[in-house]
This record gives sequence, C-alpha cells and structure tokens, in this order.
Amino acid sequence: MNVFLIDGTYELFRHFYAVPASSDTDGNEIGAVRGVLGSVVAMLEDGVTHIGVATDHVIESFRNGLWPGYKTGEGIDPVLHKQFHPLEEALSSMGVAVWPMEEFEADDGLASAAVKAAADEAVEQVFICTPDKDLAQCVVDNRVIQFDRRAGQLRDAKGVREKFGVSPNSIPDYLALMGDSADGFPGLPGWGHKSASTVLGHYGHLEQIPEKSDSWAVMVRGAKKLAQTLVEQREVALKFRDLATLREDAPVFDSVEQVRWVGPQASFFDLCAKMNMGRIYRRIDKLANQRRS
Repeated sequence: MNVFLIDGTYELFRHFYAVPASSDTDGNEIGAVRGVLGSVVAMLEDGVTHIGVATDHVIESFRNGLWPGYKTGEGIDPVLHKQFHPLEEALSSMGVAVWPMEEFEADDGLASAAVKAAADEAVEQVFICTPDKDLAQCVVDNRVIQFDRRAGQLRDAKGVREKFGVSPNSIPDYLALMGDSADGFPGLPGWGHKSASTVLGHYGHLEQIPEKSDSWAVMVRGAKKLAQTLVEQREVALKFRDLATLREDAPVFDSVEQVRWVGPQASFFDLCAKMNMGRIYRRIDKLANQRRS
C-alpha cells in the first residue's frame, strides 16, 4: 500500500486564491473548503486508499516562544482564516483522517505521520503532498518522497539534493543559514542558497563546518567573511535550525489502518447539503459503494 499525506493548510491557501467564491446556506464563504474537498475526492477516484491531512488548527505554535519574529496569523485574509475549522470538519465528515495541530504545526504533523507510516513494513511508499521545502527533510531514499501535486513532480532523496544542493537531513541546517522568509526567520547575514548549499553539501551540518575558512575558501566567494559571521552567530544559527527542524512526535495515528479511507460518516450528507456540494456527495457515495463491493 501507499500512504498519502496532505498539508491541509497549504491546500486551503492554494484553493482560496484559485477557485471562485462560494457560500453555504448560512452565507458563509466556503469556496476554498469545497476546492480542497474536490481535490481529495479526485485522489480517491485515482485509487488512493490511505490518506491523511494535517492542518494548522491555530496559526501560532511552540516556535513562537523560541523566536519573536516567527510567523503568526497576522495578515491572513479573515475570509480565508474562517475556513480553517470548517475544512477540518468537512474532511472528517468525508471519512478522511485529519490531524488538527495546536501546539505543533501542520508540517510537524506530516513529519510525524511520515515516520509512523514508513515504519510499517506493509507500506511501500509514503507521499508527502506539498512543495514546501521544509518537508524535504523528511524524504528518505525512495521510500518517503515529496509529491508536488500541482506541478506533478516527485522528489526523492536524489531529487532533494538536485534541487537544494544538500541531502534531506541537511535541510534544517540549510534553512538556518539562508533563512526562511515564509516562517519569519532571516538566516545569517551574507549566507544565501549558493553558499549554504555548497558548504553544507560538503560538510553536512553546522557543527561540521570548520571555523577557519581556509579549507572551504575555494568553494565560495567571500568565505572568510561568511566564516566570521558563522562563528559570531553560531548560537543564532543553531536556534534557526531548531526552528526549521520538524518534530516527529506530534499526535497523529497509532496504526496505518487508521488512515484507510472506508467511506463518509453519516453527517456527510447534511454537510454537503449545507455547503451546496451535491456533486461531491454523489462522487463520494459512488466511491464508497465501489470500495464496499
């Protein structure tokens, strides 16, 4: 079997800016929710049997206590923000395993689920369905891979190295040096993609980079200044790496069988009626009957 893990927050954002507005019977905007559900239905129609979705039930997480500039919910369109919880309710009603993250983030949920799924010998491959570079650290050979559904691209460990210049387990170090504007930490001054990927591609981790640049000066321009910055801000770099490191102990599932899709809950009919999703209901009902037969 294959297990597909979806970043529900990413999907909600993507559909919010891609699909037409739509309201439920109470006048609430649910266009993005409908878009995500339609996308998940399409995956089930394509034969996906085991599927789970991690969401950000709240925007802030434990990382906000580690770095004052870490991302918050500030600036998110209120219309989009109000669809976070309805998405979780709709997916759960459709029978899809959902892991709403509160202390952790959706990315931590995906990382945790990937580790658990990969540990099951019955699982052939785990697909982490997001293009987010943070999740590249979870890739394991060709067993746990990233799947950018929008671009139709698969990325195994070799693909991660080709894309970022470092192996999957060096991604947190890479992000620590060059920063991650989406998550709100800047990286170290002067360090960018080329310098970070070149140096880490050779040394692997922050601790293994020699403090004196003599041994790696030939690799990157301005190595002496970069080395000085790393020495002076090593503790900051380690904190950034901690921010970028996904946790693998978020609450998800105990058994892979808990992510097997077996059909919707009884509440799904009423939910579809409220959200004007008659077509999605019929597709799900047909699929459920096919899986039972």
